[in-house]
Amino acid sequence: QVQLVESGGGLVQPGGSLRLSCAASGFTFNNYRMRWYRQAPGKERELVAGISSSGGSKNYANSVKGRFTISRDNAKNTVWLQMNSLKPEDTAVYYCYAVDLAYANDYWGQGTQVTVSS
Repeated sequence: QVQLVESGGGLVQPGGSLRLSCAASGFTFNNYRMRWYRQAPGKERELVAGISSSGGSKNYANSVKGRFTISRDNAKNTVWLQMNSLKPEDTAVYYCYAVDLAYANDYWGQGTQVTVSS
């Protein structure tokens, strides 16, 4: 049974930090690219950050470059999103996403809410 379980969301003040975690199970984690997406109310889901299967390649949305860092540990089947200098516009539900190297199989987590507000 495939599972992607996010955690670490919550309420934080502007300028604060959060670290999201996504624990994977039920598939061969190190054969999958991992991504974080987010969806704010009334908006489309957007790609925030992605990381290659080995962790050697990363990409970020322009809106989060320099503030967010994606990382993974294939021994722990976990991917993280470190979010610093958070802004109110970062408020959204954040989703973990896995896609295999052939883009043949993909999986979504259930999402975790991040709210940036004073």
